[in-house]
Amino acid sequence: MTFEGDSFGSGVSFFLVHNEPGAGPDLHKHPYSETWIVRAGKAMFSADGEDIEAGPGDILVVGSETPHKFKNVGTERLDIVCIHSSPRLIQEWLEE
Repeated sequence: MTFEGDSFGSGVSFFLVHNEPGAGPDLHKHPYSETWIVRAGKAMFSADGEDIEAGPGDILVVGSETPHKFKNVGTERLDIVCIHSSPRLIQEWLEE
């Protein structure tokens, strides 16, 4: 599920992510910060060359223009809220 706040007068946008094991977005960046809330499952986040494993209840933040990606490294579905501090979703993909 995708929500862009611009149409609703909100300054934030978000993705509700439910990835299968092994799935997740490739390396990209945004011109604003992004906050992740892991609700279920296990993910490996890579941000600016650093890898961090996160699970339920963990909250991570990446700064603007920071290259990042994440993958579901668990055996169950990964449930994450990806909050973008922007009324519009803007992504620049850095790898295919």
